[in-house]
Amino acid sequence: MSGASYSVRNVTAVLPDAVLDDAVVVVEDGIIAAVGVGAAPAGAIDGRGAHLLPGLVDTHNDGLEREVMPRPSTQVPIDFALRAFESRVRAAGITTLFHGISWENDNKWNRTVELATQFSQHITAYRASESSLIDHRLLHRLDARDGDGSNALFEHLAEVGSPADFGGDTPLVSFEDHTPGQGQYTDRSGLVRYLMGTRGLSRESAELEVENTFREREAKKHHRSTALRWIVDSADRGHIRLIAHDLATTDEVVEATDWGAHIAEFPTTIDAARLAREHGLRIVCGAPNVMRGGSHSGNVGALDLIREGLCDGLCSDYLPYSMIESVPILVDEGACTLPRAVRLVTRGPAVSVGLEDRGLISVGMRGDLVLARLGKRTAQVLGALSSRAMTSLVSA
Repeated sequence: MSGASYSVRNVTAVLPDAVLDDAVVVVEDGIIAAVGVGAAPAGAIDGRGAHLLPGLVDTHNDGLEREVMPRPSTQVPIDFALRAFESRVRAAGITTLFHGISWENDNKWNRTVELATQFSQHITAYRASESSLIDHRLLHRLDARDGDGSNALFEHLAEVGSPADFGGDTPLVSFEDHTPGQGQYTDRSGLVRYLMGTRGLSRESAELEVENTFREREAKKHHRSTALRWIVDSADRGHIRLIAHDLATTDEVVEATDWGAHIAEFPTTIDAARLAREHGLRIVCGAPNVMRGGSHSGNVGALDLIREGLCDGLCSDYLPYSMIESVPILVDEGACTLPRAVRLVTRGPAVSVGLEDRGLISVGMRGDLVLARLGKRTAQVLGALSSRAMTSLVSA
């Protein structure tokens, strides 16, 4: 597929370490060919002074699972859900998206290994087609204690073969253990409050469900060691890029480093984040955490980690528009400059997952760009310009 060619003028371009007013950016065959000021090529898009950012890179988004089942027991075709969700994330300025696919059987979340396999097949096929308007990728989320999920993921990755089958990239795998008392909910009372708030349970009912969940998952603890052997071996061979999820303690950071993890996603304490940095792990935080001003489960805030220099990138997790909205919030909070805030949703995530070709407005980089109005604490995406295909722009 040939890349798009276009140019944009009269924009405030956010460069890696500076902001360039009245800028002109030229993209040829999907690659940024020129960045500067002065005369623009004929037919250049008039940005009318709006900000021009690199396309956002989202390394973790669980939205497709919800898109395919908008109501309980109401499932829509995956190809429809994929196109519909693509429109939503593109409108949020996201041009590279890792779909979180859960390899587990969990009736509470309508997750099955069969559905995970179907998601993977549809996403891979759509990405390779000429119809896709963003770069669709896969984040394989492995439940550490689900034996069916582990076996299905191992078989799936063995079937698809080498990284060449993933567009030349190493599969991204997140090893996750959501047993009450671990990770995000080290304090089980946080999970109790979450169930009370999201499902309207009484405290007694929520506490009973947490205890039952704990007992059920403790009975499956042996699956964790089996999965971990495969994880460590695959990471060591370079067959996967490993994410350690919800690290809460320094011991867990050391353990994740021994596994061969590249990324610490959603560290729940500042001590864990500090040691992750010392061990060379890339740190990814949630953009909704920034937008809301803190963690919904009471853990360390992303703003605090960013101020400490302990965050390399933000992901949308469950809320696509939170990434672009986080940019002006970070600047207004004094947490970082505009170029750094933009890097946290573009270049930082890209480097974390090994995509060195994107995330900067710089000659030679991939020509995924976003035109947006940035207010004091709000952002409005005006349009996305893709290296793969032009997308529509509304008037700036």
